[in-house]
Amino acid sequence: MIIICEECGKKYQIDPSRIKGSGAKAKCTACGNMMTIPKPEAKPAARPEAKPLEPPPALRPTREIPAKGEEPAPAREAPRPRAMEEEKSEVKEAVPKARKKGMGLRSKIFVLFFLVPIVLFVGAGYLYLLQLENLSSLITQESTKAVTQLGEQIIAEKARSVAEQVRLFLLSHPNLKKEEYNNDREFRQVAVQKVGLTGYTALYAVPDQNGVWRTWAHDNPKIISIDMSTLKGPMGGNFGGFWKVFSSAKDGKESRGYYTWQEKDGSFRDKYMLCAPVKGTPYNVAATTYLDEFTKPVKEMEAKAFVISTDTRSIVLGILGGTLLLIGVIVALYGTRLTSRIKKLTAVAEQISVGEMDAEIPVTSKDEIGDLAEAIGRMQESIRLSIERLRRRR
Repeated sequence: MIIICEECGKKYQIDPSRIKGSGAKAKCTACGNMMTIPKPEAKPAARPEAKPLEPPPALRPTREIPAKGEEPAPAREAPRPRAMEEEKSEVKEAVPKARKKGMGLRSKIFVLFFLVPIVLFVGAGYLYLLQLENLSSLITQESTKAVTQLGEQIIAEKARSVAEQVRLFLLSHPNLKKEEYNNDREFRQVAVQKVGLTGYTALYAVPDQNGVWRTWAHDNPKIISIDMSTLKGPMGGNFGGFWKVFSSAKDGKESRGYYTWQEKDGSFRDKYMLCAPVKGTPYNVAATTYLDEFTKPVKEMEAKAFVISTDTRSIVLGILGGTLLLIGVIVALYGTRLTSRIKKLTAVAEQISVGEMDAEIPVTSKDEIGDLAEAIGRMQESIRLSIERLRRRR
């Protein structure tokens, strides 16, 4: 039969026929524990003559108890510390080691509290900056469009107003000849008026019998009464846009459009012109000026808006970067502290599992980790008391 020491788990093989009486006692050679060996039940047989009990023999691993009269070899009790070392080593071999599976707690904290906020913050910041730029662009575009339309309307109203004034002046001065229009001071003040900052109005006639377009009142006296088609040479490639607007005003219809004008310094700027007919006469009034004179304030505002948008983007990116850096530092410090305390508790639990009941629990925090440390401490004390009670009972 097999006997197992309840104290250290050592196994012994005993011959049941060697056990006399109702049982026998033997000392474990490993830990010195006294074991009671009951006699196994046997088939009914004649009762042998009662004999006095022999002193308890010392057990020998995987061997039989010595026969009557045979003196057992004195059992050598192993030193207590050595027995405890053997016990711990056996327990360590018996307890399976835990294996890490998947991501650790620190990695999860890093992902959940750092990477995820980074993605969210970067996405939100990108959308915010994109919307800010779109809003700034939309405002400037709509403002430029509105101011452009307003400038075109101002030029149109000026041309119509001057055309009506010319009509009334010609009605009141029927004897004034067209060759005298530009030299007559009063008529010139009516026909040639300022438009915007540098623009002006001019009076020209529809084609005569020879199909020639001539100007009779203009800010530049050099083009008075000349064939306007001869401007093709000085204007070069820009003449087409000008001539299209200039020659389309006939049969009482207005014409309007943009054309490019070359400045004295050789630069080119876009002009807007509207030609309005003078009712009841063969004349048209052309009002023209640079449209950027109206849109210049909007362009300046657009430049300021771009600077403000750029500064805002830099500030937002700085705040976003600082926030992410702060979150990263906090997550790193807190995650390291949390996982280190959990690792300490894990190490203590492993020491307790191999029988080291005097292991100290280093965690003293007042949060859930502290509650876990207290629970492990209570478990440690409970196991220690249970072992002591078991030893006293034996």
